[in-house]
Amino acid sequence: MGVFKKGKSWYIDYYAQGRRKRERIGPNKTQAQVVFQKRKVEIAEGKFLDVQRHQKVKFEEMVKLYIKMYSKPNKRSSWRDEISLGHLKSFFGAKCLHEVAPLDVEKYKVERLERVAPATVNRELACLKHVFNKAIEWGKAKENPARKVKLLREENRRVRYLEKEETKALLETCSPHLKPIVITALNTGMRKGEILTLKWSQVDLVHGIIYIHDTKSGKPREVYINEWLLETLLELPRHPKSPSVFCDEKGRPYGSIRKSFETAKRKAGIENLRFHDLRHNFASHLAMAGVGTQILQDILGHSDYRMTQRYTHLSAGHTRAAMELFCKVMDTIWTPRVKKEKLPEEAKRQEPHKSRVLSHHAEVAQSVEHWTENPGVDGSIPSLGTLPT
Repeated sequence: MGVFKKGKSWYIDYYAQGRRKRERIGPNKTQAQVVFQKRKVEIAEGKFLDVQRHQKVKFEEMVKLYIKMYSKPNKRSSWRDEISLGHLKSFFGAKCLHEVAPLDVEKYKVERLERVAPATVNRELACLKHVFNKAIEWGKAKENPARKVKLLREENRRVRYLEKEETKALLETCSPHLKPIVITALNTGMRKGEILTLKWSQVDLVHGIIYIHDTKSGKPREVYINEWLLETLLELPRHPKSPSVFCDEKGRPYGSIRKSFETAKRKAGIENLRFHDLRHNFASHLAMAGVGTQILQDILGHSDYRMTQRYTHLSAGHTRAAMELFCKVMDTIWTPRVKKEKLPEEAKRQEPHKSRVLSHHAEVAQSVEHWTENPGVDGSIPSLGTLPT
């Protein structure tokens, strides 16, 4: 044990846990002596052995520990963690925790961005960051390489809603077990997890209310049942031994409806639609019917009003269209008569056309007023037609 020189470099030589260790320090003897004394203190305090052991923790081992000890016991979205960690493990699995550097995380970010959306990459990076935070807390790592990695910019304003024909086509192609689930989503805006875990004890058919206790925001909310959904729930067969509203023949709640939903979409010829878009569909038609942002936030159960603001442009757009129709109709009232006197021949030629336009505007205005008062079950937008030529 000690400090020695070999060639132009100084080395230190010591034993730790019965094993001989040698480290190359450099050309400076004093520095080698300082490091040697530091190692002796670490061995005496037991710190050095802990550092060496922690450096050998594989990333894949930490992933298993994280899922077992934290994710499953504490998170409702543990299934999402398992998906994210599956991709992370395929990239970092062979490395030890101390071998994962910030540059490696940046490489993962770039590689995943070629396959998935920025929002998905950010969820996976957030999961990676939390895994390392827990590793530090549990004494498995010293640093978090994902701490300073910048997240990608997200464009979370995607709003996909169904037209009346698409809604009809989707419902016609749904399998018997899927159709009532889709109807529930279309008429309540409930999340898929809230629907699939719904129990009859939460459904009050007498007062027409569904009580949701376990929500994403943590705040319970009430969802009102309209006539279409009420009829669907009344016709839905109940399993005598199962509390679940939507379950199979053995009373087991459906764990996944992805395949059946994809099949229904394919048969209906509908593209670019996720099940979560049925929630967007519900919210979009409420916004287009004139429901305010605050009320819409309460109905959807958003904890942050900014999540609800994605639908405000739909409301504004329909308000603007109605105002433009109003202005076109009123323009015939406040247009100065002097214009007709200046161009008598031209005015005469335009009179039949204006008469037809006014008649069309009157019909459109009446349709808009009727639709606003009676938006219908699916809230689809009526066709306003085209102006006569």
